Amino acid sequence: MPAPVPALEDLPELQGKRVLLRADFNVPVQDGEITDDLRIRAALPTIQWLREQGAAVVVGSHFGRPKGAPDPQYSLAPVAARLGELLDIEVPLAPEVIGATATSMQLGLGPGDVMMLENLRFEPGETTDDPSLSVALCEPVDAYVNDAFGASHRAHASIVGPPRILPSAAGRLLHREVEVLSAMLDAPKHPFVAILGGSKVSDKLGVIDALLARCDTILVGGAMAFTFLAARGYPIGDSLVEPDRIADCARLLETGRIHIPVDVVVAKDITENAETRHVGARAIPAGWKGLDIGPETAGLFSDAIAEARMVLWNGPMGVFELAPFAAGTRTIAMAVADCHGFTIIGGGDSAAAVRQFGVADRVDHVSTGGGASLELIEQGDLPGLVALRGANH
Repeated sequence: MPAPVPALEDLPELQGKRVLLRADFNVPVQDGEITDDLRIRAALPTIQWLREQGAAVVVGSHFGRPKGAPDPQYSLAPVAARLGELLDIEVPLAPEVIGATATSMQLGLGPGDVMMLENLRFEPGETTDDPSLSVALCEPVDAYVNDAFGASHRAHASIVGPPRILPSAAGRLLHREVEVLSAMLDAPKHPFVAILGGSKVSDKLGVIDALLARCDTILVGGAMAFTFLAARGYPIGDSLVEPDRIADCARLLETGRIHIPVDVVVAKDITENAETRHVGARAIPAGWKGLDIGPETAGLFSDAIAEARMVLWNGPMGVFELAPFAAGTRTIAMAVADCHGFTIIGGGDSAAAVRQFGVADRVDHVSTGGGASLELIEQGDLPGLVALRGANH
């Protein structure tokens, strides 16, 4: 793995200074209410440390996918309100990302104050890494901290721009994520078992190759398993398949270290009250689609997990949001929670699953960034980390 990134302690004296904190507050919101504030709470140690140093904190984050223009449904207002509740202070929200109002609000901050900028993606220059946006973001502040691990795989203006301009460091969350994943890649404990699920095998091919160089066993579930089953020549009914990846799956199966389901739960419809069948993985009937691993597979996978000294889990085993297809993911979540080895959840839906099944506190590390953790495993680095290491000190 590459060299470490600068830590908060590497920043110059912060008393009376303003710090731009890039956070990842892209949280789920329904009817204006935040349904899971994990990402907000995960940033609190960094925010509190900066406040204790006498700094004022200007928080920037993206939220959703607005089209580079202000859009009320993607306002960070509920996030600013929740952050204020958690800190027990008022956290005002600027009505813009850059501009006269945002600047005057920042210049009016005192030591320990916290404010938020409006959704960074309201500015079209954010996703295109427009240097002028980076300059405008940096103008009212004295230092920059990146604590947005979940966005650090994107070369966006607020991620890679400020380190070219300001003294910069990684926040506590980003530092911990990189520390855990780097140790997993550099010095894995064996047996090292990786569990991969989710919908597309094409998204995970590079990750699988990177993991095969380090881990002993890869357990494959979720919709991506059906391309592997197709590569074995088994009928897969109406299950999701990527025909152009069958040859890749066949190549990977030849390693002998990739384990695929031996039984599956199938249905004709993906609904809460769907009629389901439990069938062997070699016998999925026409017109039916595989939507979860079966109990025998879940048992075999659980046995492998129980023996592991290190586990990485990324991607659910089925459509776990619906009760008829949740059993496989639940069983794996429990097996990971019971494992005596070092356990890592690679963000995304797997993180949602361990929370849904009430075992998140029994896992050693739950990543806040699914896409970022996979890219770090596959590429060995991230644009946000490269930027911090080259920061202007």
